[in-house]
Amino acid sequence: MKTHLAATALALVSTGAAAMPSTSDDPVLTFAACTGRLSAMMEHQWITDPPASEHTQAQRLRMIALLDAVLDPDRGREVLAHQIEAKMAQAQLLTRSRNDAHPREARIAGSLASREVAACEALLL
Repeated sequence: MKTHLAATALALVSTGAAAMPSTSDDPVLTFAACTGRLSAMMEHQWITDPPASEHTQAQRLRMIALLDAVLDPDRGREVLAHQIEAKMAQAQLLTRSRNDAHPREARIAGSLASREVAACEALLL
């Protein structure tokens, strides 16, 4: 059982790491990751908390404005790929937070998902 929990926690952390903003000093990749992450959160909230999705949508639009301000058009494909990767990783965390059969693992996924979004929202303040 401990081996299973350790493996699951490692998988959750790995999934969460993929969704985290770029640890580089590249604001383009950071804003792209955050745009993807906020997109996943907004779509998740459409089902789970529609009123909250309006706030997330506003945050997402602000993040898109930041991304557009620093985006070099020559990096469009790279940035879109980074955005999609972050969105998918965030969506996985949110899905696990709702659907994991193990309550502890669901809490870990939810906590990681919340921290990811909080890190992005901190950039907007």
